[in-house]
Amino acid sequence: MHFALDVSAAPGADAVTIVAVTGELDMASAPRLRQELVSLASAGRTTIVIDLAGVDFLDSTGLGVVLGALKRVRAAGGDLALARTEPQVAKVFEITRLSDIMPLHDTIEAAIAAVVSD
Repeated sequence: MHFALDVSAAPGADAVTIVAVTGELDMASAPRLRQELVSLASAGRTTIVIDLAGVDFLDSTGLGVVLGALKRVRAAGGDLALARTEPQVAKVFEITRLSDIMPLHDTIEAAIAAVVSD
C-alpha cells in the first residue's frame, strides 16, 4: 500500500496550506493524515486545502479524519476545502452528503479562493 503526504504553502496565498494526499486513505493511513492536520492546526495553520488528486480509495475512517479536521479548523476561525477529488472519492462525499458542507473543487486554485473568501 502506498500512502504519502506533501505539505506546502499555497503559491500566492501564504496563509493557505496545501496538503497533497497520495494513495489509499483508509484505516491504516488516515491516522497519519489526522496527525498532520492536528499539527498544522496547533501551529496556527487553520486555512487548509486538501488535494485529493492522488487518492484512489477513501473509507469511513478517512472521511472521519477530513470531517474532524474541518470542525477543528473552523472552531479555530479557519476553513478547509477539498480539491481535485477522483470520481470514486467524490462519490463517497456525495453519497454521505458531506459535499453539502464541504464543497469539492475541481482545481486547487478554486479551493484556495473558497477558503480565502470565507
